[in-house]
Amino acid sequence: MKKFKKILSAVLAATMVMASLSACGNANETETASEATSTGAEATEATQAPASDVKIGFIFLHDENSTYDLNFINGATQACEAAGVEYMFKTNIPEGQECYEAACELADAGCNIVFADSFGHEDYMIEAAKEYPEVQFCHATGTKAHTEGLSNYHNAFATIYEGRYLAGIAAGMKLNEMIANGDITEDQAKIGYVGAYTYAEVISGYTSFFLGARSVCPTATMEVTFTGSWYDETAEKEGANKLIEDGCVLLSQHADSMGAPTACEKAGVPDVSYNGSTNAACPNTFIVSSRIDWAPYFAYIIDAVANKTEIATDWVGTLETGSVVLTDLGNAAAEGTAEALAEAEKAMNAGTLHVFDTTTFTVNGEALTSYMADVDTDPEYTADTEVITDGYFAESGSEFRSAPYFDLQIDGISLLDTAY
Repeated sequence: MKKFKKILSAVLAATMVMASLSACGNANETETASEATSTGAEATEATQAPASDVKIGFIFLHDENSTYDLNFINGATQACEAAGVEYMFKTNIPEGQECYEAACELADAGCNIVFADSFGHEDYMIEAAKEYPEVQFCHATGTKAHTEGLSNYHNAFATIYEGRYLAGIAAGMKLNEMIANGDITEDQAKIGYVGAYTYAEVISGYTSFFLGARSVCPTATMEVTFTGSWYDETAEKEGANKLIEDGCVLLSQHADSMGAPTACEKAGVPDVSYNGSTNAACPNTFIVSSRIDWAPYFAYIIDAVANKTEIATDWVGTLETGSVVLTDLGNAAAEGTAEALAEAEKAMNAGTLHVFDTTTFTVNGEALTSYMADVDTDPEYTADTEVITDGYFAESGSEFRSAPYFDLQIDGISLLDTAY
């Protein structure tokens, strides 16, 4: 345990240095899956001097040009270098049989931990875990570890809904500033949100963001559009422009490119990004960004394998573990935002503020007193678990599963399309 704390301390220190780099990929450096495999392996193996027999392989859906994947890449690099372990990267690995093949290649290369970062990788990681029982397979955003019953397959996520709620407070503060300045009226405080899919993870994200905004700007409403892709810069930019044309005066997103932030910068519309600061590219409109810092999880699984201790089936990072973080405020943030965020975070850590407090929202005009969620996911997505406890929706808890399952459509949020 002392060793883990030492590793985590070093990781968190490195995180502070690297966080500002999490949205600065070069669009001219995209690699194919095969190219990423060879260059990533050669670069890491040539420079590492392992301090233990731990070797960890990483599978990424895209590469550093995706803010989502870059956030994982930064966390992986920080944790592995802090621990002094050998690591390999495989980038641009689709959510298909290619993931299984990549996982097997990493296991065959001597990795005793294999990690994948995208939801659609899960079935292929499970397939590989059955093939290599001595290797630990860890997967972000997945839902099946607690029902598969494999001792070497694990899911991980974090309470990012708390980070999104805090980012929503920053958005609400900006709306209040715009109202006070006469830029908009109270009934024009409409937020736009570019989402990838109509998955619970995205629904949980935009709902928590909205609840944060409305906690300080009660007249706020929201419109959400979807792209059908985690990473499609053109579609995300088009979605953002559609929302702006429809009267949205502030935007946020749950998609991975710079499409929405750059559309906001061009239009002069305040923006809350995701997975890293866009202040350098969008200095006039960036407010803040929330993200999951994966370095603490990577430090945890490295320590577990090094010391032959059990890895949690469903691991949940929190604000207190340093897994849920906000970037520095951007130039567009309203005065008083830092103080409002500090107060809310203190209340969350004290357990007196719950993001999905059922007294703060309604569904079809009705207060929520009970809800059966689809936690033990099956092909029919059958509701199976009561998740209203002590007056709030208990989201992403280790007692249920780490990945989000909040899928309610609350009042105040309009969906412009549900095709995805």
